[in-house]
This record gives sequence, C-alpha cells and structure tokens, in this order.
Amino acid sequence: MLPTDTALVLFSGGQDSTTCLAWALQHYARVETIGFDYGQRHAVELTVRPTVLARLRAHNRDWDAKLGEDHMIDLSLISAISQTAMTHDIAIETQANGLPNTFVPGRNLLFMTVAATVAYRRGLSVLVGGMCETDFSGYPDCRDDTMKALQVALNLGMDSRFKLETPLMWRDKRQTWELAHALGGTALVDLIRDETHTCYLGERGTLHDWGYGCGTCPACALRARGYRQYAGTEAPAA
Repeated sequence: MLPTDTALVLFSGGQDSTTCLAWALQHYARVETIGFDYGQRHAVELTVRPTVLARLRAHNRDWDAKLGEDHMIDLSLISAISQTAMTHDIAIETQANGLPNTFVPGRNLLFMTVAATVAYRRGLSVLVGGMCETDFSGYPDCRDDTMKALQVALNLGMDSRFKLETPLMWRDKRQTWELAHALGGTALVDLIRDETHTCYLGERGTLHDWGYGCGTCPACALRARGYRQYAGTEAPAA
C-alpha cells in the first residue's frame, strides 16, 4: 500500500495548477510535481515553472520542506497527432461540435495516466490536477465524471489505490483566487498574479491587474474576470 500522505501535482506553471500545488502542500506531507511539454503554443508556461516553484519555496518554510522532485515529461506526440489552437498557430474558434478548437483531445487523460505511472514508481498515492467544470470551456476531459472514471480505470489497470483530487472542480475563477488567498494570503495571490502564465497565446509583454496575457483569449478573459470579482472591482456573475 502506498502512503496516503503523499501527492503528485500536475503543475503547468499556470494559475490553476499553482493554486492546486499550494493546496497540496497544505494537505500532504510529501509533494512532488510533474509537468508536460506537449508542443503547446504557450510554451512560456514551461519557462516560468522554475520561478514559480522557487517563489513557493521562499513563501513558506513548511512548503519548502515538503516540496520534492519536479518531473518534466516530453509528450510532444500530442502536438504531432492533434490540430488544435493550443498546439498550432491557428485562430481560436468554435468547432462544428460546439467545442472550442483549444480543446486538445485526450490531453488530460494522457496527463493523468503518465502521472499515475510516475506516481507508481515514486511511491505517491494522490494525483492532484486543476481540472474544473465550473469555469471552463466545455472540455469533456475536465469533467468530474471523467476524473472519477479515470480513477477507477487507473486503479484497475495498475492494481493500485490512487486517489485523484481536483480541488478546483466546483470553484469558479473568483473562488480560485479566494482559495489562493486562504492558503497563502495576499503574498500568494501576488505570486500567482505576477509569476504564473495562463494566456493561450503565450503573451507576456504586459502585466495587467490580474497578471500577464493578451487579455482577449478565453483563458485571459476567465482569469481577468475572476480576479476583478475577487478584488471587488467587478460584480460576480448572476
């Protein structure tokens, strides 16, 4: 049996995964991180990851003691077999099936499967991801039912007892900012705003009140609206 106080966090360098990492560091005694280079258009998120990790260590001495190895995995095959606005330089638009073309089929399924494989080898029992079906673009691999089904499949296929945790599943972006504040105060909110990257287009030239980004892509729009609701400068959605 794997120890129940150990976790592997899917950590991209973005707002959601950084908040999930802080959450895991509050809840588990030993935490490792895993990131994926899948040929993403916004590869700058991989560039900011080391800085975010260093800042989290400096933010909290207990977190520093708990935070272990970071694993970077090459999953460039995703880009090779997909044609999406997240992996190719094409305009963001809605597809005939109603999903935005930023949806990368199979991405989160593959991420969790690879993470489970690493966790199995490292003796880690909990997989933590930033999937959310509250403020999202309709991605089917972000749904709670998908994660529950995947947990069953992984445990059957690996004869294990992994637990998949998704702390943001039922939180909108305002509540995600609020969770960050509850975990680490204004200092953690500022760290996430200033250092993480979410913009689909990889734009990092302008620091807005909510962070860096183009300000127009779906990821920026969600992040900006959530931050302004959190800060009280925009009314929450009805």
